[in-house]
Amino acid sequence: MKLGFHHLALLLLLAYGGIAPARAAGSWKFLQNVGVSGMHMQLLHNDRLVLFDRTNVGPSNLTFPAGHPCRINPQDQWFRNRSDCTAHSVEYSVASNTFRGLSIFTDTWCSSGYVAPDGTLVQNGGWRDGTRKIRLMPACSGSDASCDWTEVPAPVVLAADRWYATNQKLPDGRAIIVGGLGQPSYEFYPKTGTNAAFSLPFLGQTNSLYPFVHLNIDGNLFIFASNRAILFDYKTGKIVRNYTTLGSGGDLRTNPNAGSSVLLPLKPNPTEAEVLICGGTPATSNGAVAARQFPPALRTCGRLKITDPNPSWVVEEMPSPRVMGDMILLPNGEVAIINGATDGIAGWESANTFNPTPVIYRPDLPFVTPTNRFEAQAPAGTPRPRMYHASAVLDRDGRVIVGGSNPHQFYVFDKKFPTDLTLEAFSPYYLDGSNDGLRPNIFVPSPKDGPVHVAYGAQLKLQFFARDGIPGAVTMVAPSFTTHSFAQNQRQLFLQVQVKPAQAFQLNGGVATPFPGFYEATVAMPATSVLAPPGYYMLFVVNGRIPSKGIWVHIQ
Repeated sequence: MKLGFHHLALLLLLAYGGIAPARAAGSWKFLQNVGVSGMHMQLLHNDRLVLFDRTNVGPSNLTFPAGHPCRINPQDQWFRNRSDCTAHSVEYSVASNTFRGLSIFTDTWCSSGYVAPDGTLVQNGGWRDGTRKIRLMPACSGSDASCDWTEVPAPVVLAADRWYATNQKLPDGRAIIVGGLGQPSYEFYPKTGTNAAFSLPFLGQTNSLYPFVHLNIDGNLFIFASNRAILFDYKTGKIVRNYTTLGSGGDLRTNPNAGSSVLLPLKPNPTEAEVLICGGTPATSNGAVAARQFPPALRTCGRLKITDPNPSWVVEEMPSPRVMGDMILLPNGEVAIINGATDGIAGWESANTFNPTPVIYRPDLPFVTPTNRFEAQAPAGTPRPRMYHASAVLDRDGRVIVGGSNPHQFYVFDKKFPTDLTLEAFSPYYLDGSNDGLRPNIFVPSPKDGPVHVAYGAQLKLQFFARDGIPGAVTMVAPSFTTHSFAQNQRQLFLQVQVKPAQAFQLNGGVATPFPGFYEATVAMPATSVLAPPGYYMLFVVNGRIPSKGIWVHIQ
């Protein structure tokens, strides 16, 4: 195939013509003060980040413009019947670094959500008047100021109160909603038939606050709470397998002890799946913090091959202790561990020392020692403390956007770890200028043309440029709904791909000469919705460990 686009070749040559000096493993960049603390965050396929806090915290620092309707909710625990003209949710445009306030009515405190196959953010639960509510936020286009949250009217409500629950998207596009304070049960949305909650005694025996839930490649659910895990068949309501306990009975990993968890990237046509759980605290920390002592958090991680018939946890060790950290899958298959504290537990004013050091975990490295897969980063710049009620998500540039942090009951700005209303971006090492020559650039399909629609098992054709190296991997990442140290619905697949050089030419004095660095790839999309539940994913080309900017794909 001959690509006679010398103008494009010239532009790419100019873009990749210089290599900036290497920086110290990435960088921090301040983005915006959005006026609302980002307790919950979700990136949508319009490259806009939707974040929201709780409504019962009092006025936020983002006032709606004149003429915007104010909220009057008699059930609100702060405002009662008074008018609230401030936003408690924000839509942030990654591309333009701009934002606008959004309207939520009932309380979304410590809630959860997922993105439906059509790209709508479905958020559910919360506190008091919001605990059974379902709210919808579409992926807005253009500058339509009327595009906003809506609440699904009664009688469509959750079957049980869901405060601190977890959502997991299923192969049929529904969500299973698991747990919540005092709720050892689960239910589904959208509703089909009877609005019912189903008992899950395992959560009553362990901990029902934000359990870690991952969709296994066999269609069952891996559910982890406290320090125990099961494989659960949600279709029959039966436990398929009980896994061994992670660590000693005295180490706890889910809220309020707040470790984090990821399903590690799946290989093409996978036959194995692994889960990694990092951080948390000793069980004794809960009582110690009540006495205003702040014991060190855990630095251990457990890695488990959940598809093995008799798996055992492989215990690894991070460079530093961490509680309330976020684990975010990066485009190249690595894991960023970011945010949180080195001591205490999750809760209001319940930790004393911020952990400022991002860590990269490389799951593909062989296990040699408990520490060899981890690398502490030293990014340029100074991060803001991100403690309780902070969150993090991956964007299409390959950055990790972090926001939130409010370890106080209300918005407080004159105490240690004040309420944070800002967004920052952590650019990992692969975005350093020294890697520009290795960074692929996808130009077909054009990232400017919007999402590409693909079918299960279909082939996707890509064309891209890389000045150095030969890119050989393609990944797709489901953007997460992140809150309380767990990136719900996060999922990454390495796809089967065939790459070959493509012919391109540049004109020199009217003579066409070959221009190297152009490639075309044929990518096999996942075969089933068990591997990739329907919806929007970010797709990346990877050259060694250096990813391209992503494009959006929609699979259904």
